[in-house]
Amino acid sequence: MRLQVALGERAYEILIGEGMMAVESTWHSMPIGETAMVVTDNHVGPLYADRLRDTLAALGVQTAVHQLAAGEQSKTLASWAAIMDQLAEERHDRTTTLIALGGGVVGDLAGFAAATWLRGVRYLQVPTTLLAQVDSSVGGKTGVNHALGKNLIGAFYQPSGVVADLDTLSTLPTRELVAGLAEVIKYGIIRDAKFFEFIEQQLDALLAGDTEQLGRAVVRACEIKAEVVAADERESGLREILNFGHTFAHALETLTEYAELNHGEAVAIGMVMAAELSVAEGWLAASVRDRIMRLIQRLLVLERLPKGLSIDEMIEAFQSDKKTRAGRLRFVLTRGLGHAETSEAVSQERLRKVLERFL
Repeated sequence: MRLQVALGERAYEILIGEGMMAVESTWHSMPIGETAMVVTDNHVGPLYADRLRDTLAALGVQTAVHQLAAGEQSKTLASWAAIMDQLAEERHDRTTTLIALGGGVVGDLAGFAAATWLRGVRYLQVPTTLLAQVDSSVGGKTGVNHALGKNLIGAFYQPSGVVADLDTLSTLPTRELVAGLAEVIKYGIIRDAKFFEFIEQQLDALLAGDTEQLGRAVVRACEIKAEVVAADERESGLREILNFGHTFAHALETLTEYAELNHGEAVAIGMVMAAELSVAEGWLAASVRDRIMRLIQRLLVLERLPKGLSIDEMIEAFQSDKKTRAGRLRFVLTRGLGHAETSEAVSQERLRKVLERFL
């Protein structure tokens, strides 16, 4: 399957299918020069880096590898600097293409490195997790975390292409599959009620790793992401809906120092909180909130809600959210399945009551 992210001169293709990483024809349509650096982590690298290097070598591409420790704790300026060091030591120039082979952390880091090395070189996304395939690999958000908040340092910098090899999903631990499915559910809530129904009907198959159903989910999620990004590349309006549940999620991740929840689990909890706030603000029927909660509870992630967090800590963490304007908190809420928008004036009293229910 080929999808297009329509961004004029920055347009690029998303290729989705089984076994695509090892097929030479996949790379014929990707803009890649004679040299490349694969950025990966110590979980994904041993599984796929050699396969990718061998495929690129057959095309005459000389490929280096930079491997970092897996996990959100590696999404730092120090990790970015280590990539810069290797690029400099190996004398990579502006013809080099960076290739992000891994999940969202690897993709964000490699993209930020590409945006900043010699003021910008090409990069390709080769996402190997469900979460990265349906979300972080598309749209050009790159960057690293700061101690005071997630993704505070970075740049909008579009990849030159995305290769989503569905075969890589077969090696995902269940927890990572669940994390990706949380983001898949998000697309149904914010943009496509029929897609939400599909997920309700097929969740057991998706959790079991059914390749056909996972492929359908990845394609539809990418279609929605591409449509939204094409309409609002730099998140000045419509694109904010992609952050449904994320204001809560990023606060949970920051306050637990990225050690208790992975991103998808935090998003799942955050979406339940956002649905609850939508009801409290009079936007959403309680019956729809219950439907959202039932589906997310089937992922078994709500049991992972961190203990010991205070309401005041959460509200303070919200202040670092990128949607905050002049100290005014803004949340993406839903008016019903398939429709979301940003609220400019959430009631502090109702927000505190929602947090009290969960914390």
